[in-house]
Amino acid sequence: MAFVEINYDLTSYLPKDVPSTIAMDVVENSFKEEIPNINVFIPEVTIPQALAYKEAMSKIDGVGTVLWLDDLVDIHQPIATMDLNTVEDWYKDGNALFMLGGDTEKSVAIVSEVSKVSGEDSILTGALVNQSTIQTLSTGEVSKILLYMVPLVLIILLISTSSWFEPILFLIAIGVAILINEGTNIFIGEISYITQATSAVLQLAVSMDYAVFLLHAFSKFRNEGNNVEVAMKKAMADSTSAIAASATTTIFGFLALTLMRFEIGLNMGIVLAKGIVFSFLSVMLLLPILVIYTTKIMDKTHHRSFIPSFEKVSRVVVRICIPLAMVIFLVIIPSFLAQQKNDFIYGSSGINDEYSQEQIDENRVIDIFGVKKQMVLLVPEGNVVKEDSLSKALKRIPNVSSIISYTGTVGAEVPPGFLSEDQISAFRSGGYSRYIFYAETIEEGEEAFDLVEAVREVAFDHYKADYHLLGQTVVNYDLKETIVKDTPRVNGAAIIAIGLVLLLTFRNFAIPFILLLTIEGAVWINLGIPYFRGTTLNYVGFLIISAVQLGATVDYGILFANQYMKNRKKHAKRKAAEVTISNNAASILTPASILALASVTLGIVSTNGIISELGLMLGRGAVISSLMVLLFLPALLIIFDPVIQKTSFIKRRKNHEDHREKIS
Repeated sequence: MAFVEINYDLTSYLPKDVPSTIAMDVVENSFKEEIPNINVFIPEVTIPQALAYKEAMSKIDGVGTVLWLDDLVDIHQPIATMDLNTVEDWYKDGNALFMLGGDTEKSVAIVSEVSKVSGEDSILTGALVNQSTIQTLSTGEVSKILLYMVPLVLIILLISTSSWFEPILFLIAIGVAILINEGTNIFIGEISYITQATSAVLQLAVSMDYAVFLLHAFSKFRNEGNNVEVAMKKAMADSTSAIAASATTTIFGFLALTLMRFEIGLNMGIVLAKGIVFSFLSVMLLLPILVIYTTKIMDKTHHRSFIPSFEKVSRVVVRICIPLAMVIFLVIIPSFLAQQKNDFIYGSSGINDEYSQEQIDENRVIDIFGVKKQMVLLVPEGNVVKEDSLSKALKRIPNVSSIISYTGTVGAEVPPGFLSEDQISAFRSGGYSRYIFYAETIEEGEEAFDLVEAVREVAFDHYKADYHLLGQTVVNYDLKETIVKDTPRVNGAAIIAIGLVLLLTFRNFAIPFILLLTIEGAVWINLGIPYFRGTTLNYVGFLIISAVQLGATVDYGILFANQYMKNRKKHAKRKAAEVTISNNAASILTPASILALASVTLGIVSTNGIISELGLMLGRGAVISSLMVLLFLPALLIIFDPVIQKTSFIKRRKNHEDHREKIS
């Protein structure tokens, strides 16, 4: 675990063939200096003091570019003679705003040094600052999350089991699987910080029910009078198919993420799916041994069940389940439409909470200087007239403020031969002429993305496809274009794969459709809530929730439907549903509570907006899914019981064999 590398740069997971990724490679290969990725706000300084700060910051290791007002105008002239708009982009009311380009591999060290040099009253914002914050906070957050989560999980297990010692066995079995999974990540090469923060939590929360299922079966067979080893053999034989089906559906839900072109899905999907495999193996191979050798301790620490009986609840649910299902169905329809109409954040702008100190500081800078987002445009060098025409066209685009370029800063009339190599290299290198310009828009949104399209259109008019545009807004635009196309691929693959597993598990055509409607309905309700609340969602989280909630909570439906089919052999359909709710509500609510509490803990403890949102939504999704299984699924099983009985592979095959025996 200690040697697994963590990637804190989400943009590195963009496909290699999208325009911003290609542009990034060209910029890095053509220019030695980093593109601006840090904004430094220093209050109450004179122009000479600002120049001194600029000089000091330029000497920091890893800082390649420091831009300020003196890069656009002759700073030695009286300010009154300068263009007021240009001046106020960089120096306003005695406050200075600098743009720095820092090495992304040294983000923490650079941000720390810039903070020291610029003073305690300075404010730092920008992509590199976000990356540094993520890296600093994420280092200790995983252990902090587990520190809060494990006691909560332990409390739920103590309440839901019949021995004070059983929860210890559960945590050992799943804990071993988590350690193996986290350690084997070294063979992947590196994992994203989102994967690091969520994988252990999700693995513990999602796979704990495998251990619960096995131990519940073991207790049942022991209560029938079997000795310890026989009871465990029967428990394994009885529960392996259900646990394997649950694990397989979860694995396929996670593996669906690997189909994302945005490669963080591949990273997360492999790690999460691998974790479920190790959890399944640990529960089926390690846990039985632990139980057999510690049965005496379990017996000595036996306690009465703290879970109330669900008999009365089951009777009420069955009595009202059909009209209740109609109400739920009427909720599912608008939820399905609403989750398609959500307002999304596609990039890293959702990392900071609106009430965080970082966001408050950024808002202070915006209040003085307005929004300033950098973009870099590279075009083939050599045609000064065309470069000058492009510069003028860019200035005419709404929301584009100052532009730093050869023709705009040096002048189209000044031949390159009159300048030194150092002066030229800031504007021209590697066969490209570089424009650095600033846009008065936020990092993403309709206005920001319209700006990207407008700049690309102007660049295309002048140079056709022979240009490269880069900037956080451009990256977010390409992120949107990439991951929006991932949605049908990921969701479709998850539904088809899980549907096939359900088909093979139940040997029935109707049950997979019923279970998928139940859990997908829960997913739609969960993802529709932000629309009705008028809040935005991070699209990466939205896509992950769509696959993970389906894969993780369909287990509850599998358990319920499996027990219903067994009870249906002895009882009428309503009585079978009633018995199933009474006997299995605790087995469903226990893992659902663990997943909900673990996810909410992740959401509350994490300071990263993306991870926090992901945790809170998954926690809410676990609650909705469990309620859908206990309140909506019974009605579907009762209503479609005739269809279920007629579409069973096993029954049809048995009837066919009986018919052949009669003929013979």
